[in-house]
Amino acid sequence: MNWLKLSNKPLILSVFCVLYSVLGTAQKSFEETKNLYPDYNEIILDNTEAYDITFENNGLKIMLDNHYEAMILTQNGIINNKESFSYSGLIPLKSYDAYTVINENGKEKKIKVTQTIEKQSQQSSIFYNDVKERQLTFPNLETGAKKVYNYQTQFLDPHLLHKFIFGDVLPIQNSTLEVKTDKNIVIDYKIFNDPNKTIVYSKTEKKGKWIHKWTLSDIKPVKYEEGAPGYLYQVPHVDFYIKEYTINNVTTPVLGTISELFNYYKAFVKDLNKKEDPDLKALTMDLIKDKTTDEEKVKSIFYWVKANIKYIAFENGYEGFIPREANLVFERKFGDCKDMASIISCMANYAGVKNVTVAWIGTRSIPYTYNDLATPSVDNHMIAIFKKDDQYIFLDGTDKETRYGIPTAFIQGKEVLFSENDQYKIYPVPVVPPSKNEVKETVNLKIENSKLIGNAKMERFGYNRSHILMQIGDATNKARQEMIKSLVLKGNNKFILKDYKEENLSDKDLPYVIDYNFDLDNYIVKVDKEIYVNLFLDKFLEKATLAKDRVAQYEYEYLTQFTTQYALEIPKNFKIKYLPKNFDLDNDYLKAHFVYEFKNNIMYLNISLQQKKLLLNKTDFEPWNETIKKLKSNYSETIILLENNEKKLP
Repeated sequence: MNWLKLSNKPLILSVFCVLYSVLGTAQKSFEETKNLYPDYNEIILDNTEAYDITFENNGLKIMLDNHYEAMILTQNGIINNKESFSYSGLIPLKSYDAYTVINENGKEKKIKVTQTIEKQSQQSSIFYNDVKERQLTFPNLETGAKKVYNYQTQFLDPHLLHKFIFGDVLPIQNSTLEVKTDKNIVIDYKIFNDPNKTIVYSKTEKKGKWIHKWTLSDIKPVKYEEGAPGYLYQVPHVDFYIKEYTINNVTTPVLGTISELFNYYKAFVKDLNKKEDPDLKALTMDLIKDKTTDEEKVKSIFYWVKANIKYIAFENGYEGFIPREANLVFERKFGDCKDMASIISCMANYAGVKNVTVAWIGTRSIPYTYNDLATPSVDNHMIAIFKKDDQYIFLDGTDKETRYGIPTAFIQGKEVLFSENDQYKIYPVPVVPPSKNEVKETVNLKIENSKLIGNAKMERFGYNRSHILMQIGDATNKARQEMIKSLVLKGNNKFILKDYKEENLSDKDLPYVIDYNFDLDNYIVKVDKEIYVNLFLDKFLEKATLAKDRVAQYEYEYLTQFTTQYALEIPKNFKIKYLPKNFDLDNDYLKAHFVYEFKNNIMYLNISLQQKKLLLNKTDFEPWNETIKKLKSNYSETIILLENNEKKLP
């Protein structure tokens, strides 16, 4: 229609001007937002969680309303048309709605999300997981469009409230946690990773209720950096919890002390494995029939569980504190961490070993101690623990390869909580020293024309044994050979693995051994009568320099001791013209000792290099980089051999 020909032209022109003005304002708002975030395809406009904690039937009723709103800034952002949220049996979903908001003729138009599915949150299909995920697919996305969803859940257990994270991989304009409570409900909270106190907290009273609010605006996106220990070490967040509540002048404590946390946990296991399973007991008695000490019995049980009960990982759901009965785990032949702890402790009891019990622990992805935060947020894992005299042995069945006597790598340096003499006990898990995770290698070398010919033996102990064998797994033929080659690779890309033999694959108490032969071409340099050879065929930690603009801490999975001897047979008619100096280094980060020795026409380079710190903080970065620089400087040192063709006088 050509509206300019209509008789009510002035009115229509007036309406058009208004619409144009509204559209222009909306477009300007979008353009301004886009200009503020030129490097992003999408931003989060608002992320809000609002709790309402009231009394109901002499207990607590805890409702949580969630609001999420994001804006698409570019054509590439349209691709991200899915969002999701989680809930479970202990946190049931009560309602939700979701829609796309687009601008149509200057007005916002909502288009309801109709494509939505519910699925289990874990990958495996053979193990039922109570945690569910609702996935939403947003229609009609375009630049300037908004993805909006709201959902309400109810917390059936007042001990298991969520932490609130002020951060995402996208920028966030506004993020808010609000907790509204009746006046006889006492909450407490702790803020982490906010050294400059940027999170604004307020407490107000409204209509006889307390309203606690934490807000943060203009949040920069979380930067992914390799080796970071986990987002909880870096991202600002609030852990709030209910301390107590009073009904009819009776006060009920909830959380806030380690004792209260322990009593909460203890209720989950007080009736665990009370009923005897004759088949599991018979198996246990057969396993230990020739064992004379408690340690021998526990060790055989531990290794049987690791070999025969398949570990099925769970998401961090709230069912994770309640172990299943050992007879069910035995029947199914699979389970998660708490199920492994249950069957190990039960079998130990059948074997007559009384000092084995289940225990709670947080993995290294969680930065808190029990004194930092005495709530279930401090734990995400369960193991069994064996008290041997005045020592404790950590029995984690989730790692198939880790040997008896050392904890799994991901609980090193953490605290374990368990019951001893019906009282709670906290015990520190040690960091396994590098000497127990040694990579030991002897490399014999000789020069043939332009090649280095070598035969070598590599022995891997501790985590360097278990983690490599887990990675190799059941690989065979060419795939396995390529994995072995990458493990023993020397010098440069001209390395050829000629053959190899593996030993001690199944015996966890012995080192994993690889005997191998190799050729290395284009490594030595010949100039006239001189041969240049760098004996550092492995340059340990050479690439470990940390970026100057790095934000996150850097974490090593475990500490390693590298012990290598290179033995080079000096060719006939050659003598040593230049020999590098020995090198020693000992600081907070590394201990290194490099020694050259010439004996019986063989040049030896003995290397000992030991890591000292699992976690590098920002203040460590510069001295760490200086340490690596010193290593690299020594790695560049080269032996010079000189051909000696002088004829002896008659």
